[in-house]
Amino acid sequence: MQETWVILLISFLSGSTTVIGALLAVFLKGNKRYISMGVGFSSGIMIVISFLDLLPTAFTLTDELFTTFAFALGFLIVLIADVWLPHTHLIEEKGKSGYLLRISYLVAIGIIIHDFPEGFAMASSFWVEAKLGWLVALGIAIHNIPEEFALAVPLVLTKKMKLLMEFLVLSALAEPLGAVFGIALSWLLPQFNAFLLAFAAGAMVFVSVDELVPLAYEHDGMHHFGIGLVAGISTFMVLSTFF
Repeated sequence: MQETWVILLISFLSGSTTVIGALLAVFLKGNKRYISMGVGFSSGIMIVISFLDLLPTAFTLTDELFTTFAFALGFLIVLIADVWLPHTHLIEEKGKSGYLLRISYLVAIGIIIHDFPEGFAMASSFWVEAKLGWLVALGIAIHNIPEEFALAVPLVLTKKMKLLMEFLVLSALAEPLGAVFGIALSWLLPQFNAFLLAFAAGAMVFVSVDELVPLAYEHDGMHHFGIGLVAGISTFMVLSTFF
């Protein structure tokens, strides 16, 4: 029971780092280089968590074929959710303002969709090994900052602060909800913990490839994205040496 409360607390704290990203957007209004580098940083962290932590742990717990299937299924499920959930909204503003709002809606929905499997990944990791759980939670918390920065910039530029607050609250709550789901599955089906880890890895890799890379391309910053990607991978690998 105590472990459950720790997981929920960590998922709330990780989700709360969204506020830092929003504050950065207020101070660094609209700089495309920062957006692309931040998105690259987020992608780097997501990729390294998936391939150097979640998947290797899953491989030690079960056979490779089962783990690979779970990874592919996680990727596919989030892909289906991404395709079927609405990604457009009726926006009355025209011109640049309307364009920026459309970007915000797209980014926000994408973030909220994948914040759920991030919380799921945290819970599944903690249930297998506390050290792995702390490492995954730290990586996701850091990754939330540049990700929410990318969400907040268009809303700051169009002065839609109320909408920004609504998006931030939804994004912050999605991770604890995912954590609750992960706790329930890990408790009810402990024999499937390896499956859950690989599933979460597949979901996070999809987010990096399908949501974050196009976002960097949208802001004409693939070179800056590459710099951020390497920085994110390097930062997380250094942090992992302390766990």
